[in-house]
Amino acid sequence: MPLPTRTQVIIIGAGPAGLLLGQLLHKAGIEALIVERQSAAHVLGRIRAGVIEQTTADALTAAGVGERLHAEGLPHEGIALSVAGRRHRIDLAALTGGRHVTVYGQTEITRDLMAARSAAGLPTVHEAHDVSVHDFDGAAPRVRFTHEGTTHEVRGDFIAGCDGFHGVCRASVPATALRTFEKVYPFGWLGLLADVPPVSPELIYVRSPRGFALCSMRSPTRSRYYLQCPLDSQPGHWSDDAFWAELRLRLDPDTAAQLRTGPALEKSIAPLRSFVTEPMRFGRLFLAGDAAHIVPPTGAKGLNLAASDVSFLAHAFDAHYNAHSDEGLARYSERALARVWKAERFSWWFTSLMHGFPDATGFAERMQDAELAWLLESPAAQAALAENYVGLPLEMH
Repeated sequence: MPLPTRTQVIIIGAGPAGLLLGQLLHKAGIEALIVERQSAAHVLGRIRAGVIEQTTADALTAAGVGERLHAEGLPHEGIALSVAGRRHRIDLAALTGGRHVTVYGQTEITRDLMAARSAAGLPTVHEAHDVSVHDFDGAAPRVRFTHEGTTHEVRGDFIAGCDGFHGVCRASVPATALRTFEKVYPFGWLGLLADVPPVSPELIYVRSPRGFALCSMRSPTRSRYYLQCPLDSQPGHWSDDAFWAELRLRLDPDTAAQLRTGPALEKSIAPLRSFVTEPMRFGRLFLAGDAAHIVPPTGAKGLNLAASDVSFLAHAFDAHYNAHSDEGLARYSERALARVWKAERFSWWFTSLMHGFPDATGFAERMQDAELAWLLESPAAQAALAENYVGLPLEMH
């Protein structure tokens, strides 16, 4: 397919945020070209989270890619907190008027979006090198890149930066126009994926004297487990047996007895950080997802925040092209950041509550203990956790 030299929206990044935006724009009759520096196989091979809020499920449905999510996704109406060797269930549905989350892997969402874009014959450039964005502070932004040895330049009305934390879009904004906020946590998560049945039908968040752990899943036969680990840890330093042995030590006795183990399909370590850049719009360049903000994975807000950004942005472009209103574009950053900061607060709080901090004082540890005791005793505190966990409303107006 020959590449266009002119389109309406140029999307940088073909991860789930960029692909979802492209699909929503297609449904609204808006042309978009997606430019991605990695191969399609690389994008699809990323192992990421899979706890989906209802607002994200609604966006995927609106994009026409919700069929497999609804057929194969696992609805979860509760989570468990394991503290001091005892499990405590948080009834998400009862505390939020029947709302829930759905477990469906980000890899599968990406696969569904790729398939829909391919079926519609929409243009995506993978393995685009030397990508650069230009003139987004004027009326005619453009993107340059090299693909298969040829340099291309595409002009558009707008550029959507969905290219992640290390992408070119935020890096192209003058430093004087940005304000950034960041907290780096003094530990990481060692994750292991295995084809073994989950130890529980619902996620278990574990606070242990040995460090945090999470028991999660991708399907009824595939599990994802995490261990808090030092920042200098390397996946290769952990054998499968060592991982399973350490996980057992952090679980309550009943859960440890039920744990099924097996060879790792994938093992990796992720650092934890909270990061936000303000604003999220610079002329005709709009940032979305990890290009604008990062949350620690505790509470699974990363993909869901990216989906809410994209929903705001798609709604704004739809209003611009089809209703001749630019209010959504003008207010995009304000609306997106209002939701971002609430999710940042929840992710920071949940991370601070459930992890061991190497530099914590005795007072700080007692405050953690008191916060957890209050949470486990107070229906009001549990309702606040549940409301944030299932996802806050998406305020379009």
